[in-house]
Amino acid sequence: MMFKLVCINCKSEYSLDEIIYRCEKCNNLLEIQTDLEKAKELISKRTLASKPLSVWKYSDLIPVFDRNKIVTINEGGTKLYKCSKLAEELGIKKLYVKNEGENPTGSFKDRGMTVGVTKAREFNVREVACASTGNTAASLSAYAAKAGLRGIILIPFGAVAMGKLAQSIIYGAKVIAIKGNFDEALPLIIEASKSLGLYLLNSINPFRIEGQKTAAFEVCEQLDCHAPDRFIIPVGNAANISAYWKGFKEFYELDLVKNLPKMVGIQASGASPIVQAIKEGRDSIKPVDNPNTVATAIRIGKPASWKKALAAIKESKGCAESVSDEEILYAQRLLARKEGLFVEPASASSIAGLKKLIESGSIDKDEEIVCVATGHGLKDPDSALKFYQEPIVIEPRSDMLKEVIKN
Repeated sequence: MMFKLVCINCKSEYSLDEIIYRCEKCNNLLEIQTDLEKAKELISKRTLASKPLSVWKYSDLIPVFDRNKIVTINEGGTKLYKCSKLAEELGIKKLYVKNEGENPTGSFKDRGMTVGVTKAREFNVREVACASTGNTAASLSAYAAKAGLRGIILIPFGAVAMGKLAQSIIYGAKVIAIKGNFDEALPLIIEASKSLGLYLLNSINPFRIEGQKTAAFEVCEQLDCHAPDRFIIPVGNAANISAYWKGFKEFYELDLVKNLPKMVGIQASGASPIVQAIKEGRDSIKPVDNPNTVATAIRIGKPASWKKALAAIKESKGCAESVSDEEILYAQRLLARKEGLFVEPASASSIAGLKKLIESGSIDKDEEIVCVATGHGLKDPDSALKFYQEPIVIEPRSDMLKEVIKN
């Protein structure tokens, strides 16, 4: 068997045929371990070069056993943009942005969801569920629709950007809102999944990580078979940073790259338990009650995958930083106006974090840096309309138009 399902803490093993999300012995998260020596027999630079970028290009490294049940909407293969103008603005030499907003539903969640919903089909379940601040809900709804499954979404009332809510509704999911935040929604949907037999597709599902790690594979291939010096990523529920680190490590152990990046996690100041744990040298987080930030996708005070995230940052000799809403919105505008990339506020936190780390002298200006933009700007159009300049309204007169243009 090339794959094993293992507890990240006590190393207890579980069957891959079992629907389980946490260790029954110590209640820690589970992860998929891949026999990379066996994988070397299937994967090489030559075999990879013949296939176009996509999540399922790396199917030999994904624990799916019935390829006929794969549910895909052509996710992955997102572009890595060389951002020379932004790099010059920030005073560094090499900056790239991995634009995950180019996925089918406009966020990185599609990478994990294609694998998660495929596993739902392998397990022969008919209903899939999640708690979400928006992007997971949109992605689950789309892939459930594609697979012919029932999608059930639990969201914080009034706290999900309209672009994301509209997606969940149009894809036909059952959308339920609670009068509370994400940290209250997640345990509720976990309990409902257990009692009602729903297949849970939040990031505590270990199979989702196997899809998300493919973005790291793509970055390495897009950089001509090496990893960047530093990799900067927004952190909300904290699974994605560990997924990328897993991907980089697997490519390294497969001898497909010769280096590993330093992982940098960025959180909003109003929701930064992982940043505080890293800065204070702690091995656990102190949850943030009532998290608050304009970056709704990372408005999470008790991230479920905090232990994996701390491990990724520490093991890679990376760091973590928090940024204010003002810094996030400035970075969002800067990326749009320098490079023509429109990302949602949570995505812009990686650029805001980079700027802050450069100004503090924490990043060498000669480093090769990749930032992740996790979601498209149209996911949260309200932010752009609320915080930026409104259109100038004039009468339909030529003289007025010319005057406004000149001024």
